[in-house]
Amino acid sequence: MTQALHPLAQRFRGYFPVVIDVETAGFNAKTDALLEIAATLLTIDEKGMLVPSQTLHFHIEPFEGANMEASSLAFNGIDPYNPLRGAVSEREALTEICRAVRKAQKDADCQRAVVVAHNAAFDQGFLNAAIDRIKLKRSPFHAFVSFDTTTLSALALGQTVLAKACKQAGIDFDNKEAHSALYDTERTAELFCYIVNRWHQLGGWPPPMLMDDCETQESTESDPA
Repeated sequence: MTQALHPLAQRFRGYFPVVIDVETAGFNAKTDALLEIAATLLTIDEKGMLVPSQTLHFHIEPFEGANMEASSLAFNGIDPYNPLRGAVSEREALTEICRAVRKAQKDADCQRAVVVAHNAAFDQGFLNAAIDRIKLKRSPFHAFVSFDTTTLSALALGQTVLAKACKQAGIDFDNKEAHSALYDTERTAELFCYIVNRWHQLGGWPPPMLMDDCETQESTESDPA
């Protein structure tokens, strides 16, 4: 008998969703410093609902020669050289995140991690640039596939701003806490789970064809002939 795959492996075509948020010293992923990153891993609970399972969070030391735009630092309120930040190198932070992602991905029978983010191209760009800088081998993340909660929120909730989408979904959002990678990642994870679960509750998942395939497989496996 074929061993059943983890439900998460069946939900996103073998992709393992990881919610990412970054705080940076500018908009250019190649030249501007990555200053903070958080990653929330997801799983499917016993009720079949997508839920957050673990969050990793790091303050990051600017890489050597990094550009830092004064306007960006004023916006996010980060002092890159404040010793109280407890910042670590890009290598330490990304090695730890990727190690946790690979383990969770394997446990969920998934083949590749995919970035979930609000305005995903921005966060994915900084993640990929940092991975390239430290020459990290065997990155678990797909280089260009992402799930963008901006687009999903526009479809499901009629909103594109994270705070407004969360409010529409009934998720608490404190604007005073916003623009912290940890806070924004956790709210984005809640929002993504809400949209995916709501689609499931409305009957959009699993699609009828997949349900028919599953019933056929179960029937075949239970037939002693």
